[in-house]
Amino acid sequence: MEHAQPNPRSVRPSACPGLLRIVQAQDGGICRIKLPCGRLSAAQARAVAAAASAHASGVIEATNRANLQIRGVRPDAEQALIDALLAAGLGAGSPGADDVRNLMVSPLAGLDTDALVDISPLAEHILDLLQDQAHFHALSPKFALLLDGGEAVAMLEHPHDIWLSAMGRGDDALFAFGLAGCPPHSPEQPPALAAVPRAQVPALLQALLELFLELATPEQTRMRHLLAEHPEGDLLLRLQQRLDRPLLPAGNWQRPAPQAFAHLGVVAERHVGGAPALGRLDAAQLDALADLADTFGDGNLRLTPWQSLLLPNARDTDAVLQAMNQLGLATDAREPLARLIACTGSAGCTKGLADTKADAQALAPLLPDAAVVHLSGCPRSCAAAHVAPFTLLAVAPGRYDLYQRDGAGFGRLLARDIGIIEAGERLAASPDTWSSTP
Repeated sequence: MEHAQPNPRSVRPSACPGLLRIVQAQDGGICRIKLPCGRLSAAQARAVAAAASAHASGVIEATNRANLQIRGVRPDAEQALIDALLAAGLGAGSPGADDVRNLMVSPLAGLDTDALVDISPLAEHILDLLQDQAHFHALSPKFALLLDGGEAVAMLEHPHDIWLSAMGRGDDALFAFGLAGCPPHSPEQPPALAAVPRAQVPALLQALLELFLELATPEQTRMRHLLAEHPEGDLLLRLQQRLDRPLLPAGNWQRPAPQAFAHLGVVAERHVGGAPALGRLDAAQLDALADLADTFGDGNLRLTPWQSLLLPNARDTDAVLQAMNQLGLATDAREPLARLIACTGSAGCTKGLADTKADAQALAPLLPDAAVVHLSGCPRSCAAAHVAPFTLLAVAPGRYDLYQRDGAGFGRLLARDIGIIEAGERLAASPDTWSSTP
């Protein structure tokens, strides 16, 4: 079926960091390495560690999109850093494809024997589609896709421009899909738009991406922007005209909710997950994790959307668990640093109003059991793609407004302009004692 070519005005410049586009921050350049499905070989991990030490500050961050980024890149070392990473096979097949490898999958994809579908071959097909078709390189570096096979460990709170989730098992499984959101796992969430057979997923994605590029203006970089002008029903009608098979109803399908913090510790009896403090690693830690992967695993690591890492197929889970703890990684949700998220803050970002990393370290010993808190240096909320149960939003150095997730935005304001000690006290108090108008 012939369709109009995507609008050339859809080619969009970006200020987002990439492997080939190092963006300056207050603490130096940022180089973001997009990992296909979050996967990183031990050899590549060593290359990242060496490059971060030789050409930057040595600070390496795990991102909430299962990628890595190197901070503090020196201006005179940018090309040397890029060359080292490309030599390690960490780049895309062509320069224009580096930005578009935004496909999130479960860190257990292909490993979870209880998953509905092993989505690994389908994920590879989708990545090839994004990288090999040059007109898709016009997508924004923030344009993101989710492919969910029903794994036990999954992030279902990050909004995605397009999401697909398995509804059944095997080759004949249907995949529900939606736009500018997440797979529904509670009755309150927006339902799936429709469903397609597994074999039709690539054609569906190609049609959706081409439809987006054709309709979107340069200012409409995300699917939610397009939906503000073109309702879902209109897009579905246009989409159906591009497909050879009819879209199928998804009904009231809901995706079973995954277990919280299941990415930490021993996972499915043979994988081990650990979270570096506030998502940050140094080169020595990443080197040591690479050694663990070679010694006890299959020579690979997987990044997760919780700013953590998974060592798959561990031959001795106890030894790996102990080694991760010795490296300073949290492997248990009861550890406070496993439940704290913090952006770069004023130490590395000109927009940050407080040193969120240092303040999070100070909050950790005060954090009550089970509380999950995000410290954000400004309203952009860069460190968390979803709203956390509690948010401390910086208003000045060491001072924050405290919010509890409840509806739109950061949620309900619990306290205004408080310090870290008072924040710890407020979080430890019973919710019944909080005032709705502090």
